[in-house]
Amino acid sequence: MSADANTETNHEPDYDVVVSGAGPVGLLLAAELTLGGARVLVVERLTDVDETIKAGGLNSTTTVALYRRGLLPALTELHEEAMSRFKEFKRAHGGDNNPVPPPKFAGHFSGIMLRADLLDESDPAFAGLGPVDRVGLVPQAPLERLLGRHAEGLGVEVRRQVELTGFDTDEEGVTVRLAPTDGSAPYAVRAGWLVGCDGGRSLVRKLTGIEFPGTAPEITGYQAIADMTGTEPLRGGWNTTDVGTYAFGPLPGRILTVEFDGPPADRQSPVTAEELQASVRRVTGVDVTVHKVHSSTRFTDNCRQADTYHAGRVLLAGDAAHVHSPFGGQGLNLGVGDAMNLGWKLALVVRGRAPVELLDSYTVERHPIGAWVLDWTRAQIAVMRPEPHSRALREVVTDLAGTVDGTTYLVKRISGVWQHYDLPGDHPLTGRSAPDLELADGTRLADHLHNGRALLLDLADDPKLRARADGYEGVVDVLTAACPGRPELGAVLVRPDGITAWAADTDGAEDDPSDALRLWFGAPLGA
Repeated sequence: MSADANTETNHEPDYDVVVSGAGPVGLLLAAELTLGGARVLVVERLTDVDETIKAGGLNSTTTVALYRRGLLPALTELHEEAMSRFKEFKRAHGGDNNPVPPPKFAGHFSGIMLRADLLDESDPAFAGLGPVDRVGLVPQAPLERLLGRHAEGLGVEVRRQVELTGFDTDEEGVTVRLAPTDGSAPYAVRAGWLVGCDGGRSLVRKLTGIEFPGTAPEITGYQAIADMTGTEPLRGGWNTTDVGTYAFGPLPGRILTVEFDGPPADRQSPVTAEELQASVRRVTGVDVTVHKVHSSTRFTDNCRQADTYHAGRVLLAGDAAHVHSPFGGQGLNLGVGDAMNLGWKLALVVRGRAPVELLDSYTVERHPIGAWVLDWTRAQIAVMRPEPHSRALREVVTDLAGTVDGTTYLVKRISGVWQHYDLPGDHPLTGRSAPDLELADGTRLADHLHNGRALLLDLADDPKLRARADGYEGVVDVLTAACPGRPELGAVLVRPDGITAWAADTDGAEDDPSDALRLWFGAPLGA
């Protein structure tokens, strides 16, 4: 990353942060940075949102995060649109004529369908999520458009048809070299920080020299929306055959196949109808004819993770930091968690309200969750292989998934409700997503988190507690309220990402949030 001889590196930055990549993670990160007071530029080589079929569902942690930013009504609309298309698929395949509807779908593990009627919703892990259970099926392209509107509404500048070609770092910042894809003259911008949200083949990661260790792929997968005939024998949902695995639906024309014949020789060229048709026929054993491919992608189970998410003035988020197979729909949700965790921290550092060492906590908190996701997807490959040992294992897992305890365990993992960070403090809420408390005035906790600031919630009307937040104006909001449903809870300090940084009960234990305030938000002004 040596600087060009004529590159200026000592002038005032044009932006606080440049984000490379305007996918869902890059857009959400830019919005979070802007809420935190940073000046952000997002650059993206594509002209518009990528309509290629990708992720199709949001887990609980993602839905709750976007709910906390006031996006739940819009998410609900997207979910309802997707459900309408699902019902269209059911009608086209006789689903509405079945007098006994199938059990409600609760996700899958390695293509093993999980039934919602076996889910123990009274498990404490599902408590306090708020009104997010009506949202789940949200395709990635509509979500990306929603996040684009959200970012635009906050004033984020997004330059499309502009590609990052390189950058030079120094002690004061980053000079980012950009090239318009229309052939016009390349140029450079100066920023304090650069964040790579530029996907699994991240140029930012490669130029930074961050290692990307992992395990090699063994599958070729196809996912497509296509015009097909001869699909009547195909079973909806996930299915295992002697050759591999396929999924049909839930959206009209959607087909997915998995074959264990090694990675594809070519992942760049468009998937042809003939190529897709051949895979569908091999895996399903049905003579399906593919007439036209509307949207398609190849995928593998390549599993890799950056050994750090932060090197000097450069950070990584989303697929730039970790790649894995798409099974279980964890990728988008993992990236959203990265964006929520990093955005407020980097904004505080940019504003000088927190020391740069705060950014170390980004890798410390997010890397273990990324490593877990990689192992979770590797386990699904092990259960999916079309060979005797894996098929025997699959029978055992299928039996376990058919129990209340098994379904509840798997759904807790898929939904992300198990996730927490190892933070200082002994209160059971500390390090976990804050419960969506119902307050006496009719509002909920999430209603007070739309602005992206931290919140010190005083539930005991304690002026001494509120005084602890003096000097944190513009960073930590203070709210005094009552919570009849949790009378034992005296106070909660919620980070901008919704994680409980500190909590105290009314018995007076752990009644001073000063250490937590300093740890996460620096010293108070005037100290």
